[in-house]
This record gives sequence, structure tokens and C-alpha cells, in this order.
Amino acid sequence: MNKAFAGLNVLDFSTTIAGPYCARLLADLGAHVIKIESPDGDVLRARPPLRNGASSAFGQLNAGKKSIVLDLKKQAAVEAVHALAKQTDVIVENFRPGVMKRLGLDYAALHAVNPRLVYCSMSGYGQTGPWAEKPAYAPVIHAASGYDLAHMAYQEGRSRPDFCGVFHADVVSGVYAFGAISTALYQRTQTGQGQHIDVSMLESMLSLTLNELQGAQFPVAQPTRPMFGPVETKDGYVMVAVVTEKAFRNFVAAAGRPEFVGDPRFAEYTARRAHWGELMAELEIWSRKLTRDECIAALDKCDVPCSPYRTVAEALADPQIAHRDALAEVVDAGGTFKALNPPFRMSDAETLVGKHAPALGENTRAVLIEAGFGRDQIKAIMG
Repeated sequence: MNKAFAGLNVLDFSTTIAGPYCARLLADLGAHVIKIESPDGDVLRARPPLRNGASSAFGQLNAGKKSIVLDLKKQAAVEAVHALAKQTDVIVENFRPGVMKRLGLDYAALHAVNPRLVYCSMSGYGQTGPWAEKPAYAPVIHAASGYDLAHMAYQEGRSRPDFCGVFHADVVSGVYAFGAISTALYQRTQTGQGQHIDVSMLESMLSLTLNELQGAQFPVAQPTRPMFGPVETKDGYVMVAVVTEKAFRNFVAAAGRPEFVGDPRFAEYTARRAHWGELMAELEIWSRKLTRDECIAALDKCDVPCSPYRTVAEALADPQIAHRDALAEVVDAGGTFKALNPPFRMSDAETLVGKHAPALGENTRAVLIEAGFGRDQIKAIMG
């Protein structure tokens, strides 16, 4: 199959999650991605699970790339980047604003070398503004964006925000960066010129709070109980999404309570929200008599949007995941592991994660030779 980004050359200076995820998506679509690491390597290389010293957490974000080690404090290494940039289409970096400029590797410096360069900078708050140089990681951005308190507002009786273990801000900003790079590459076909892309994790997270963003401008009363939450069964919980009037009618029909459609407490949307606790208490009288699977079967029969609450391991074992070949096997120094392919398919292009995750500096010499560096130059760069 074709590779949509075949022939595209990318330098990936990024570390941890957001930038590497963006660059891996480019690699998944066929781009030739060179990951430039410090002599110490990306910090995620030490993140468990580790097998024979190789991190699958690192591997899933960097599969399909090549790894070279450059000490950017050395002038020879900086000059090597300038030389590589002449042959490069895209640069991805997620240093704190100002770092690349101090190294002589900012957009202005490399645009002068290659005007067609698409240069993507990812940071917590954007490249400019009063907070631009503040350090930021995903949990900080979750709090700063209002996301954590917005989520907590739907948790009845809660006053302390949740601990953070799932890093939404990294993945969301990585996807936005991928989309912006793709857009800039299309524009380059029209103009012949590259450009600088400035991705803000803060703004990326704000984009997830659609209702809350409008509610902050035009306050509305919070419902006494959220519209979407767990329904209890004998042996677990089920999520039921009562989004439409049809879903409501089907839900109460599945529960054997069709009379609720005409009940003044529940018949209209506004009244239903006001009496949501009463409605769910009545419906859970039904659901608690069933096992989780029995409840799901009854809801499915009535076409009610629902799902059991599952672990990630259970989700990965779903036949739907197998049917779509959503997982691919990747090889690294620790053996093999599974990684998720891009969550989209294209009819005339391959969208698959790379089959190999590189060891630190595995490709340094080969990449420099391929780029035309001589033996003495390589010795100066690597020495």
C-alpha cells in the first residue's frame, strides 16, 4: 500500500509524550523520522515496563523512528543539525520557549537554511505571553486549563480534585500538532514556503471543555446529578448514555418502565435533569437484579447506547480491536510488545506503527554517513 508521507524527512527533537507522539504519527504514515537525543537519552527510556533495559512505554511512542545522539552543547553537533535541516521537511520540538534559540536552532535560524521547512514548536502555554516560559507537564496543564475542576463538578459530593495518571494534554496536543503539520505541508504545496507552528497544550486542553467553555461565559445551573454515569448491576457497572429522546424512551422500555415517558418528572428534558436522581434510583431497582452482561444484553436489544466499564486489558481483548488490526507488534532490545496503530484507516494509504523501536543512538553513524558527512566530521560530531 502507499504511504501518505513517504519521502517526508522529519527531525524530532522532542521528549516524553506530546512531541514524540506527534512525530510517531508522521512515521506511521511513512515519514522518515530521525529522533535526535541527548547523550542521556529521552527520559522516557527509563519508564517502566522495562525488559532487558528497554522501555515499552518509550517504544510505543518512538517506533518507526531512527535514533541519533547529538550533544547540542557542542558546536559541531549544532552545525550538523544545520546541515541536516537542509534536507528536512519538518522539525518537531517541545523544549521550553527560548531553548532552541539559545542553541541557534530556532525557526528563524533554520528557516534561513531551508525556507521550505515546517517547524513545529510545542509547549505548555505557547511561545509568547506572560506564562510562555513556565515549566509545564500534562498534570499541570490539566489543572491550569480548568479541566480537572470541570470533571470534578460532575462527581457528586467531591471537593478534592483527582490524582492524575492519564495524560490527556500530551496526546491531545500531539494530535493537534500532527494536524497542523499536515495542514502546513499542504499549504507549502501552494506557496513553496514552510512556516512556524506554535502549539499550546493549555489551549489544546481547553478545546476539550466545550460545554464548560460556554458555561463560563453564560452560567447555567448545574444538574443535581450528571446525565452520564454508572448504572449499578449485580456484579459491576454499566455506562448508559441518554443523549437523545429516543435513547431515553428505549432505556425506560428496556427497564420495563415505559410509563416514565409520560411521567411529568421525566417527560421533558429540563424536568428530567431536575429529577435525574429519582429516575436513576427507579431504574437501578431493575438493573441491580441483573448481572452486568444481562443488563448490557437488555439495553442492546432496545438499541440503548451503553458499555460495561472495562479495564484497558479488557478493551484490548475486544474482538472489535482484533477485527480492525488495531494492534501491531513492535520489536526492541527487550523483545516484542504491542502498540496501537493510528486510530484511523485510509483506503489508499497504509496507517501502521513502525515495527522497530530504536536503542539510544542506534542510527547515529549511519544517518550522518547517509547525509554526506565525512569520517572526520562524524568523529567531531560524535566525539
